[in-house]
Amino acid sequence: MIRNLAEVLAGAEASGYAVGSFNGYDYLTFRATVEASRELGFPAIIAFGAAYLKNMSVEEVASVFRQLATRTSQDVVLHLDHCKDFAAIVRAIKAGFTSVMYDGSALPFEENLARTAQVVAVAHAAGVSVEAELGSIAGGDKSHEGGGEEIYTNPELAKRFAEETGIDALAVSIGTVHGLYKGEPKISIETLRAIDTVVPVPLVLHGGSGTPEQTIKQCIAHGIRKINVNTEISVAVLDALQTSLSDTVKQAHLSQLMLGEMDVMKQVVIKYMRMFRP
Repeated sequence: MIRNLAEVLAGAEASGYAVGSFNGYDYLTFRATVEASRELGFPAIIAFGAAYLKNMSVEEVASVFRQLATRTSQDVVLHLDHCKDFAAIVRAIKAGFTSVMYDGSALPFEENLARTAQVVAVAHAAGVSVEAELGSIAGGDKSHEGGGEEIYTNPELAKRFAEETGIDALAVSIGTVHGLYKGEPKISIETLRAIDTVVPVPLVLHGGSGTPEQTIKQCIAHGIRKINVNTEISVAVLDALQTSLSDTVKQAHLSQLMLGEMDVMKQVVIKYMRMFRP
């Protein structure tokens, strides 16, 4: 069933788990998440990053999503990820996205707050949820989402930001990276605990790829209710594709390779969906 982000995260908050948000880039990658959700009986968030608007338009994505949603009785959310363009967000809302992320994390605090509040007003009028980000998440290896100097989220500013914007979820910076870790992850659970104590909305962890399971469990115990996974999906599929081509280059057919890629992604999604549950 098609839901918005607030509805799905309410269930996660009540039961103490996190919902996986898995980036997709085309029909088969979206389908992989839906099939994993159906197989496990867990809700899922299909994320389409603004960086991939060259691959598909928001109208095309929303149309595919509506069709795929008929394949499962589980709750599914269509989320526009990391978007800085207000016009693109409005277009996604009109197309049928049920959740949007306005990413003003690189802006000064007051400007981020004001612009996010503007997005919330428009989105909520259409029944669409809004995620925002406060702090700065560093870029790791093979990241396609950028990242600057890491700045941990300030708990008191996060409290004010959430209260004054009316957002439905807040992405926080506690030491994860966009992409894969180049060294040992250094996640500040203390910072997360302080944020969770004062912020009244569900928290989001960006950079789920490669984060140790024990750390993931600690994050969930301290308020993380949505976890993003992107880079590990891309890396796993590319590795499998390279192996397939080297093994069967003379017999390969694109249609079969594409189905194989979908299955590889599905296994990554299943791994994380299970990890995010108690």
